[in-house]
Amino acid sequence: MSANHSELERRKEKAGLLNQPKAVWAVAFACVISFMGLGLVDPILPAIAEQLNASKSQVSLLFTSYNLVTGVAMLITGMVSSRVGVKWTLLTGIFFIVVFSFLGGTADSVGGIVGYRAGWGLGNALFIATALSAIVGLSVSGTAKAIILYEAALGVGISVGPLLGGELGSISWRGPFFGVAVLMLIAFLSITILLPKIPKPKQRTTLADPFKALAYPSLLTLGIVAFLYNFGFFTLMAYAPYEMGLKERGLGYVFFGWGMLLALTSVFVAPWIQKRFSLVKSMSAMLTLFALDLGVMAVGTYNHSHTTVIVGTIVAGIFLGINNTLITTAVMQAAPVERSTASAAYSFVRFLGGGISPWLANKLAEWFAPEIPFYFGGLMVLVGVFVLIGRRLHLKHIDRTAAAH
Repeated sequence: MSANHSELERRKEKAGLLNQPKAVWAVAFACVISFMGLGLVDPILPAIAEQLNASKSQVSLLFTSYNLVTGVAMLITGMVSSRVGVKWTLLTGIFFIVVFSFLGGTADSVGGIVGYRAGWGLGNALFIATALSAIVGLSVSGTAKAIILYEAALGVGISVGPLLGGELGSISWRGPFFGVAVLMLIAFLSITILLPKIPKPKQRTTLADPFKALAYPSLLTLGIVAFLYNFGFFTLMAYAPYEMGLKERGLGYVFFGWGMLLALTSVFVAPWIQKRFSLVKSMSAMLTLFALDLGVMAVGTYNHSHTTVIVGTIVAGIFLGINNTLITTAVMQAAPVERSTASAAYSFVRFLGGGISPWLANKLAEWFAPEIPFYFGGLMVLVGVFVLIGRRLHLKHIDRTAAAH
């Protein structure tokens, strides 16, 4: 029995990243489309502001409503999936995304789009929290490679989203919303056909479970760090497009470059770093470099250098891609709770930062000067580094687990 078990483990370790069942690819494809929604609106932010006579901070509420609802709804994802099953939770989330992305394309005011993005966020929460645990559970190549596949899907989605948004947005700002609705409908059909029925967990998750999970110092630490670095991340996503001096198609290509670097580094560079350095050292280095990059973008904005902001945005993909894989892998190992519960608890804290920061970044520009959002975002990322270093003892067990594998 022991010999057979060891042989099975060896086979899993040897299994390649691409050696996955069709069900895993179906979920990964849906992840790509879902994550398109995050960067899809980047190229059309200036166009929406101009055509709907809205301020930058009003348009930034597209991110705020989406992220706040996603974060709060994360608390119920485990409760829902443990009662109706993984497959039905995924399909319900996709259904909401299809409906509300389509409705977003029909809106005639910023308020309408903000409201529909909130509904989109609800679908996004149901989908992404469940998708990660589904990919990890269905993968035949182990947890680490499954997470890399998930992060690759995230990176491709985030990069292709702006590209699609730029191309369709150059025709009309409504185009990207309708485009996601169609693609997500395809994802709905692929999961319906290819994903087998996954047994429900024996123990049902309650609303209190994510809060109980945050009682573990390791998971809470990672959540706080992600909350803080999201101030830098969404300054990049929701404010930087205004400081590039580009039209929809140009913005799409900039964020495509950013997203491709994010995807490539998350798949190829992050695992290499993970094997050679500790979690705290690796994440601290990446976040510090990201904060410095935001500082350079602030200087570029002050000097009216669109090129500096464009290059800074693309380069940021390197640091964020590595950091995303490191922190997601750490979350899966941080606390002795169900993976879906850990993901929901962490994402709840993280998305709260994503809800506040887009609006605040644009308000800081209105209140003070155009470069201030970049300085503030970089400062918050550095605070995250101090939190990470100050609470590093809570993360020691994650490095031991990684070393054992």
